Amino acid sequence: MIYAAIVFLPLAGALIAGLFGRVIGDRPSEIITTAFLMIAAVLSWVVFVQVGLGHETREITLMRWITSGELDVSWALKIDTLTSVMLVVVTTVSSLVHLYSIGYMHEDDSRPRFFAYLSLFTFAMLMLVTSGNLVQMFFGWEGVGLASYLLIGFWYKKPEANAAAIKAFIVNRVGDFGFSLGVFGLFFVFHTVNLDALFAAAPSAVGKTFSFAGYEVDILTTLSLLLFVGAMGKSAQFLLHTWLPDAMEGPTPVSALIHAATMVTAGVFMVARLSPIFELAPNALIVVTFIGAITAFFAATVGLVQNDIKRVIAYSTCSQLGYMFVACGIGAYGVGIFHLFTHAFFKALLFLGAGSVIHAMHHEQDMRAMGGLRRKIPWTFAAMLIGTLALTGVGIPHLAGFAGFYSKDAIIEAAYAANTPNNYAFWLLVVAALMTSFYSWRLIFMTFYGETRADHHTFDHAHESPPTMMVPLAVLSLGAVLAGLVFAPYFMGHDQSEFWGASIFRGEHNHILHEMHEVPGWVPYSSLIAMLAGFAIAWVYYIGAPWLPEATARTFRPLYLFLLNKWYFDELYNLIFVRPAFAIGRFLWKGGDGAVIDGAIDGTAAGVVRVTDRVVKLQTGYMYHYAFAMLIGVAAILTWLTYNGLFGGVLK
Repeated sequence: MIYAAIVFLPLAGALIAGLFGRVIGDRPSEIITTAFLMIAAVLSWVVFVQVGLGHETREITLMRWITSGELDVSWALKIDTLTSVMLVVVTTVSSLVHLYSIGYMHEDDSRPRFFAYLSLFTFAMLMLVTSGNLVQMFFGWEGVGLASYLLIGFWYKKPEANAAAIKAFIVNRVGDFGFSLGVFGLFFVFHTVNLDALFAAAPSAVGKTFSFAGYEVDILTTLSLLLFVGAMGKSAQFLLHTWLPDAMEGPTPVSALIHAATMVTAGVFMVARLSPIFELAPNALIVVTFIGAITAFFAATVGLVQNDIKRVIAYSTCSQLGYMFVACGIGAYGVGIFHLFTHAFFKALLFLGAGSVIHAMHHEQDMRAMGGLRRKIPWTFAAMLIGTLALTGVGIPHLAGFAGFYSKDAIIEAAYAANTPNNYAFWLLVVAALMTSFYSWRLIFMTFYGETRADHHTFDHAHESPPTMMVPLAVLSLGAVLAGLVFAPYFMGHDQSEFWGASIFRGEHNHILHEMHEVPGWVPYSSLIAMLAGFAIAWVYYIGAPWLPEATARTFRPLYLFLLNKWYFDELYNLIFVRPAFAIGRFLWKGGDGAVIDGAIDGTAAGVVRVTDRVVKLQTGYMYHYAFAMLIGVAAILTWLTYNGLFGGVLK
């Protein structure tokens, strides 16, 4: 069956490489896992044409899974337009990352393990997007969390990688706790976890309340917010974003997979999939919009001053995810998924392009030690340039442009049409677009233009990456150019309701798709102006007057340090959560374990051992010692009996 093959081929590759990698060797492990992913990618495009463009919905039950009282969960695959889009995104990017990794990881001694983790990650994400019930979705949700821990900490001998993996795992547990409470709450209220049954029953809970944490709260608003907490953690939204930049400690292909196609997009997908519930909770959608807008702005401000080439792109991912959540929060779910679709191509392109730069520079990631590379690695430069044009949304309104131009600008127009208070969502996204343009072109100028700042040995030996790394860059470049132009009529055309069908729900008062086409004429040009302004500022700072960045940082040093230290969130969380947790741990260790357990229980045992030790010393092994001890014992017993008069009658 084609649907089962798409989902389980990555799992098969993971098992083969993970269990038998040492037996079959490095190259067979690479080839098998990559081939399985490529087959899955081809089949996903077939499903996209048949189901997505064909407006079909199919559900295939593989087996009964969990049955306990009212809980009856089957392992099933729900295939509709939304699923088919996610299948294309996940398998296409993952297969290209697998191919790229053959070249990038060729010197690593643990390649079978790495490719097993990659395929396991892909399988977990596929289980998530094909789920027809919340339990199966939670299985995939936790699966990508586990795989991300394994991949971020792949180089486990590096303390930084271990710390980053643990940080990602713990922060996501916070979000996942909220998500699990949302799932429990839905089952408690509606007595089912099946998505179709939930969507049918949800309208009956509108306006009703239940008791939660000692308060009477609106059912759908509370449950939607709990589910969104899970999305905040998985998609690195404001307040639960701190794990995402540190995830750069993993190999570069991991960054591309996590940031472009799998883990971070899971939250956006979940909100879109559960749109029939979120649409009935308008207050929850207000929170989604606000968090998305502030995330887009916050991450863009931090990206302005980052010097690690991968961290710049990581904060760009965080910012673009904010755009997607704004789209979902204002009811334009399809527009948000369209940006997820185009973003997968150009963001994977940028990450893999950055990996090619790092490969050429002998693992150097600091842009301050680069420069002048466009002549040394021209094909990588071209790929990065295309990715930057797509990310910054280069295009002419009402004509044509790169992939990001269609999807990101559509979100900005929808944000204006949503008419949030003071249009905060619109203005934050426009300002974020300006900053996105600045830091994106800053990356290009610092990396590829000017005189090199690298040492002569590194620069002289810089060379283009092997074909296994360049072919994925070429394919993704094609996607970054054409994904918006080709698919915009389907994702965002006037008949997009027909395209998405029942996979995305819009309430009767949701007219955002119509209203976004009727915004004032200047609105579509706002993003273009922001993009050009960001480009111009970056050119002045890094090409025209390269002394300006240092002078600006010196003049505005408090603000510069505030942004460089990522708004001091790590320091704040360390003060509020980490230090108290360690203090509690030390107290329980020294006071509880050391004083109480060791002092009382272990102390008593130690005393018994000391007495026993003295007794044991009496065991000399000499027979006459034992005979003498027996005589002393008999004499003592007779003395005691005589003293107590037990033999009185006999003695008389």
